[in-house]
Amino acid sequence: MRFEGTDTYIATDDLMMAVNAAITLERPLLIKGEPGTGKTLLAIEVARALGRPLFEWHNDLLRELDRMEFYVYETQELVKAKHRPLVVITSNNEKELPDAFLRRCFFHYIRFPDHETMERIVHVHFPAIKKQLLRQALERFFELRDVPGLKKKPSTSELLDWLKLLVAEDIPPEALHSQDSHKIVPPLHGALIKNEQDVHLFERLVFMSRRKS
Repeated sequence: MRFEGTDTYIATDDLMMAVNAAITLERPLLIKGEPGTGKTLLAIEVARALGRPLFEWHNDLLRELDRMEFYVYETQELVKAKHRPLVVITSNNEKELPDAFLRRCFFHYIRFPDHETMERIVHVHFPAIKKQLLRQALERFFELRDVPGLKKKPSTSELLDWLKLLVAEDIPPEALHSQDSHKIVPPLHGALIKNEQDVHLFERLVFMSRRKS
């Protein structure tokens, strides 16, 4: 059983050799190539040429984004959009997204909120928060984000959690303030710093700052 191309798919000698080698070895065939080189069509044509059934399983959103439909294998049901919806896809940059995926999207990067914007965000969640507490908390928050070497900088959600604790425990603004902010560990800092490496790093910086004074 050998693949030699089809009347609708022109395969080079190298490609036919690769397909037939995969068949002989009974191993998956990994196909890479630029857009439009027939990667997806190859599987269809190989199945047709060899008289084998074709089972398509797609681990990304490329096909769904193009056709605005998806197939539920468990129920054998095709779900197709009557009107093209607005699709919002989010990524936290932990993985590189493939170029083929990026080509199908409009890209926008949300910058981290500055001090003024963050204050407005906080007021949405804590409209009655004391101004002095908020001012000191934001100063400490942004100073902590600027600590060099942090593995994970605290995010907006972690700031909101921290403020909720500060308000619940009635922490005074003075507890967050020092002439040198690097000489004190902020109270309830476990809401802001989420791994032991960053805790140790911050504690070392505080210790070194105290020794210099």
